[in-house]
Amino acid sequence: MNNVHLVSHPLISHSLTILRDKNTGTDAFRRHTAIVSQIMIMEATKGLPVQETNIETPLANVTGFEIEQTIVFAPVLRAGISMLFSVKDFLPFAPVGFIGLERDEKTAIAREYYQKFPADVKDKLILVLDPMLATGGSLSDTIAALKKKGAQTIMAICIVAAPEGIDVLQQKHPQVAIYTAAIDDHLNDKKFIVPGLGDFGDRYFGT
Repeated sequence: MNNVHLVSHPLISHSLTILRDKNTGTDAFRRHTAIVSQIMIMEATKGLPVQETNIETPLANVTGFEIEQTIVFAPVLRAGISMLFSVKDFLPFAPVGFIGLERDEKTAIAREYYQKFPADVKDKLILVLDPMLATGGSLSDTIAALKKKGAQTIMAICIVAAPEGIDVLQQKHPQVAIYTAAIDDHLNDKKFIVPGLGDFGDRYFGT
């Protein structure tokens, strides 16, 4: 699959196993969501531009590096918020845009109910956060909304993806890189990822 990055790491394998387990409680689910999310963001941002800066240590002057503040996070509500909580710890300067999409349980079609993005996204790296890439509808709609705002460089960061969702994203937005911790087998007749891990938002928020 072109432009799809399957991120492999022992900590991801361990945490993803706990996330998949139906017996995992809310506290552990949140903790391991944070672990996977942080590793995914680190992998996706390896190519971030940096600029040199001179600083003084307690012993000497030295040249260091600062990340250029060119990132915008765009979590897809509500499950995408779970990934935002953990990554804001080490990229606190990044502004956040929001889009709210609710999936109809009968049709599996997402309906937008909220949108708020930073004014200038044209020259930013937009990281769209959505832990479950199932049908691809929500992510595709989010990316389309960002493009209307002028966004040009967009990455989709997921935890679990289905082949069907990946296909939709690659057909509609082939230039968007997809980062995922797992590519599962298929979608069932209710459009849930199999083997998946159930309803991510319900398990994370305890609803």
